[in-house]
Amino acid sequence: MVALVLVGHSPELLRGLRAMLAQAAPGVPVGVAGGTDVGALGTSAPRILHAVRSALADAPDGAIVLLDLGSAALALEMALDDLAPAERARVRVSRGALVEGAVRAAVEAAGGASLGGVLAASETPPGRDKLPDDWPADGAAPPTVPGAPAGRLER
Repeated sequence: MVALVLVGHSPELLRGLRAMLAQAAPGVPVGVAGGTDVGALGTSAPRILHAVRSALADAPDGAIVLLDLGSAALALEMALDDLAPAERARVRVSRGALVEGAVRAAVEAAGGASLGGVLAASETPPGRDKLPDDWPADGAAPPTVPGAPAGRLER
């Protein structure tokens, strides 16, 4: 089994995402490291280290770390420096988006995928995103469906 470690600036955001993953992929170990030791927004290398070590203890096949923002990478790097070489060899860091990557990774991990397979699932291939292919490239709202009544959600 592969575990996930969610690293971010907001503990509330990470707890919510962990709850979502527990429903989507029950049984997949998910550690979180968010916020600072004084309860502020931010990241903490000691918290990240603890989450990674806990995940590795729960998952013999290793752990995938997902970050909310690039600035979390510095704290992650400091935490990874404290791992023994054997521990560090079982950790991979995803370049994927936090929410989408975590959901895809958790589903893959629940299915028994390898560390490399879970990492690959967590990273969105170039040119792929969450919007349908026919969504306007400029980000504008798509045209309305012909004949669809306006205000139908307000009933």
